[in-house]
Amino acid sequence: MTSPSPSAAERGDSGPTLLRLSGVVTYYGQIKILKGIDVEVRDREIVCLLGGNASGKSTTMKAILGLIPLADGSIEFAGDKIDGLPTGRIIERGIATVPEARRIFPDMTVRENLLMGAFSRRGLGEKVLVEDIKRIFELFPVLAERRGALGGALSGGQQQMLAIGRALMARPKLILMDEPSMGLAPALVEKVFELIQTINRQGTAIFIVEQNAAMALSISDRGYVLHNGSIVLHDTGEELLRSEQIRRAYLGDGVRR
Repeated sequence: MTSPSPSAAERGDSGPTLLRLSGVVTYYGQIKILKGIDVEVRDREIVCLLGGNASGKSTTMKAILGLIPLADGSIEFAGDKIDGLPTGRIIERGIATVPEARRIFPDMTVRENLLMGAFSRRGLGEKVLVEDIKRIFELFPVLAERRGALGGALSGGQQQMLAIGRALMARPKLILMDEPSMGLAPALVEKVFELIQTINRQGTAIFIVEQNAAMALSISDRGYVLHNGSIVLHDTGEELLRSEQIRRAYLGDGVRR
């Protein structure tokens, strides 16, 4: 498992609240999915959201991105209300996403995929984009080696790195990651989580939805646990790793990993 890194508070670089969900309620048709949840991510933190299938994790991500409307509550980013804004406007404010199943562009090259990540910063000069791509290639050397390959020809791990690199091209304040370990071999999972820590240490806040509870909590400053659309636990990553309730639900034999 990835060794726990110092928390944002321990590093002395945690800042003001960057993302705040207050009393968020959502429905699919007549079914209430999120039941008044409160979540916050502070500047430079890693925060994870855990929960089983149909607990409301992906709905939370969609609500933040404006993909589903709120029935009640509010979402603020960097002090401004963002619920009700179009998704494009939300992204332009400094939120990037690494979606579930990666969703890279299979018929575009690695370099072209990365350039798509800078779309919200359109109007930048070629020099700035070249420098940003160079920075991504330094972080992900395997992408530099395969810069001319089509996205669809990459392995699952390489596609995940490309999806993360594409998000970084937006120079976001916050990255939302939806199940970054999904479909990856254990060694690659560890590599991806090490890269997440590296990105965070460079100053980007990260909010992770993940079923690999042990790995997510080991790198997180704080964690939330969703059950049937409600937050049932919230504590530091370290304390949640010690929690008997978390251990029984997520870390014991025969549970999700």
